[in-house]
Amino acid sequence: MFNWSSGKDSALSLYKILQNPDYKIEYLLTSVNEQFQRISMHGVRVELLKAQAKSIGLPLKIMQVPEMPTMEVYETVMMQTLTALKKEGITHSVFGDIFLEDLRKYREDQLAKIGFQGVFPIWKIPSKELIDEFLQLGFKTIVVCVNERYLDKSFVGRIIDQNFIKDLPENVDLCGENGEFHTFTFDGPIFSEPINFEVGEIVYRKYEKPKNEDLSETACDTSASDAFDYGFWYCDLVPK
Repeated sequence: MFNWSSGKDSALSLYKILQNPDYKIEYLLTSVNEQFQRISMHGVRVELLKAQAKSIGLPLKIMQVPEMPTMEVYETVMMQTLTALKKEGITHSVFGDIFLEDLRKYREDQLAKIGFQGVFPIWKIPSKELIDEFLQLGFKTIVVCVNERYLDKSFVGRIIDQNFIKDLPENVDLCGENGEFHTFTFDGPIFSEPINFEVGEIVYRKYEKPKNEDLSETACDTSASDAFDYGFWYCDLVPK
């Protein structure tokens, strides 16, 4: 089972794991905001997520979660999902994480509770090397969300290329691994055809600090623990 975020790190990780004969990917699993029917944190419409899965040629499983889940709620939904998958004989869960040790430990600890193993195809590969390989392979991705703590509105809605990379401030990871930005990948070697969309409006949202202080970005598919002290710029993608 592959944890699919719709973004570039997921795309590159899936590309690599599909070439590994030791693994067979049965499903893409994506957490979706049940209220808005958009991918958690990325804000991408479910219609485009489904279009990705169709083009990739893998069955999609959607995990419905509240907009701002507590860790308890998130973990309950995840365990229910994994339990169902385990009954089908699935034993591994693949992630596109790069270098966040705490996040990897959290994932592995949760998976161990149900007898799953985590797989991390791009773990510890330098971000510069990853983004260069991603572009060289012919992947195309657009920035759909930026954290205003790190980037301003001008970065959202941009296609990632060498000019985008050059424009990033020095304190921003080139792959956005600290939650600086999120992407939607719409073309590349894992797709049978490009995903068609139009760039819609750009909107700003600010989230309240979660009441449960134990809630980290783990449950929300991003990284910086205090990201909710800041707002986010989103670029809506409209299916064509």
